Amino acid sequence: MRHFAGFVIALFLMGAAAAGQEKMITPPASLTMEGIPPIPQAIADGVAKYTQFRQASFAAWNPVKRQIIITTALGPTTQLFSVDGPGRDRHQLTWYDTRGVPTNAQVSFDPADPNTMIFQFDPDGAEMRSLYRYDATTGAITLAVPSKTRFAHIWARQGKWLAYDSAERNGKDRDLYVVQPSDPATKRRLIEAEGSWAPQDWTPDGSTIIVNEVYSNAETYLWRVDVKTGERKALTPRDGEKVAWFNARLSLDGRKVYVMSDRQGGDWRVWRCDLANCVWNAVTPPGMRVDNAISGQPYALSPDGTVLAVVVDRGSTNELQLVDTTTLKAKPVTLPMQGIVSLLRWRPGSRELGFALASVKTPGDVFSLDASLGTVTRWTNSEATFNADLLPPPEIVEWKSFDGVAISGVLYRPPPQFTGPRPVFVNIHGGPEDNSRARWQGRSNYFLNELGMAILFPNVRGSSNFGREFEKMDNGTKREGAIKDIGAMLDWIAARPDLDKTRVVLTGGSYGGWLALEAGIYYNDRIRGIIEGAGMTDLTTYLQFTEAASQQNRREEFGDERDPQTAEFLKSISPLTRAKDLKKPTFILHPAKDVRVPVSQARELVAAMKKNNATVWYGEFGDALHDNFPNNLPNLNWMFAAWVAFIKAYVLN
Repeated sequence: MRHFAGFVIALFLMGAAAAGQEKMITPPASLTMEGIPPIPQAIADGVAKYTQFRQASFAAWNPVKRQIIITTALGPTTQLFSVDGPGRDRHQLTWYDTRGVPTNAQVSFDPADPNTMIFQFDPDGAEMRSLYRYDATTGAITLAVPSKTRFAHIWARQGKWLAYDSAERNGKDRDLYVVQPSDPATKRRLIEAEGSWAPQDWTPDGSTIIVNEVYSNAETYLWRVDVKTGERKALTPRDGEKVAWFNARLSLDGRKVYVMSDRQGGDWRVWRCDLANCVWNAVTPPGMRVDNAISGQPYALSPDGTVLAVVVDRGSTNELQLVDTTTLKAKPVTLPMQGIVSLLRWRPGSRELGFALASVKTPGDVFSLDASLGTVTRWTNSEATFNADLLPPPEIVEWKSFDGVAISGVLYRPPPQFTGPRPVFVNIHGGPEDNSRARWQGRSNYFLNELGMAILFPNVRGSSNFGREFEKMDNGTKREGAIKDIGAMLDWIAARPDLDKTRVVLTGGSYGGWLALEAGIYYNDRIRGIIEGAGMTDLTTYLQFTEAASQQNRREEFGDERDPQTAEFLKSISPLTRAKDLKKPTFILHPAKDVRVPVSQARELVAAMKKNNATVWYGEFGDALHDNFPNNLPNLNWMFAAWVAFIKAYVLN
């Protein structure tokens, strides 16, 4: 049967190419493939218009003039650009060829020297980045400080000095350093610590840094660190309720500290206390849940300390509100479209707030708000060649899981000309503490508009923005609950007359890749195929060999594989353990330079599936790593065309 299926698929994909009449896509040079047949150029041509879109991400304000720094791609790679005013041309600042600047790159200006801009980057693609200096006068880019940095770097209020984290000492612990980037010889390790420590803010006099000890994503602690001596004083208690504290910022006078926390109930709110004698009080009211699932800081304190800009979670979307820090009264901001607000940043010395805004109809652009007048100005207009108005609006859907817990998702439907039950493309997010929202579908608009597929993004237990209890509901030995959430989703699909329960494909990246594989094992008879990227296939070896700096954090999430009972459980829910039960066609993609989920995870599963004569496609990108996978336009375009070929062959056919 397998040989017959392979024959049919070969005929389907090759088509007229058997007679030498059809051109095939040339795979990227970095790609190693197994089991993947040639992909017709016609597929790439068909998806081309859906790949030609652009989005702008907000990176920084210039400290002395009304200018912004953004990341966007005018070519095959993402670069840094400056924009000198709303609607003005983008001026390219970086010119990296094969590996661009990450979309989420941390960028900031020296408050004392507006000609100095620091950004995090590693030309070799390492996930631990170094600090680079851009000279605005000459345009020169130089390595300012070699490091292994993960968190945001923070300037002293008066400039010159920069605080940052680095795992350079032993590759595991993220210590705190300070440096004057103009003079690398001033580099000094301020604290040598166990675990991960992230700088948050400096006191106005430069004597103290507020630092976050990140024990796990659900448990962190704030400290005050003396810049001269490195002496630490706890700002949050270590006994009692274990909670998370993130994005701590000091008021203009340095007397109050603001921070986002899920204390007292599990919902994210903004809190503050007096730095001298800390008693925490809520700034945002109960029910006004801060959106912790967005990029960048979800709240920002104005330079004069009078206004707090807060992104409030509204389920599939969010909204921007301004909170008066004296009266604590909140006022919603009217935006030009409903969507996802992120990357809040106040322009220094002003009441102008910059932010990014994306929606189901637009990929994402940069806007600013005049907090005094309430006017919103659009700075960038990113191009999109596909009109999303052709598609029905997404639907927020919900189903009950095995234990009665409500699980929700976002369902995108094809245009009305596609009638009858539609095949379903299920896309499971990673994290697991991520969150799927109503958003621009980019290349996936092709599945909707050309193939007539529905796309479903489930938010299974463990997803963020549903409260602390829901986020921890999959931890440790409760992991199977997330798999069963997918089973309940398949029941829900079967009950929908507009969806085709016989043509379902599961896909996901990282943790979502693991879940797609494992759900594919549990519910093999209810799916057509699996597409996964950079997913874990053996949870025990994943925890043993993931990057040392993330190991403790992930053990808090999945369990400690050094405990025999925990290891036995983790093995039982590892796709590699039950590879013989992966019987439906499976497409596995993995970045060769992945330090979070080592490429051996993919290779071992592929080898096991081949021994079982399973249908498996494998693509390995030699120049990519976990957090930028698939890392460049040629890789991305090939990968999407391969997705389409796989779906046409095994799901739609």
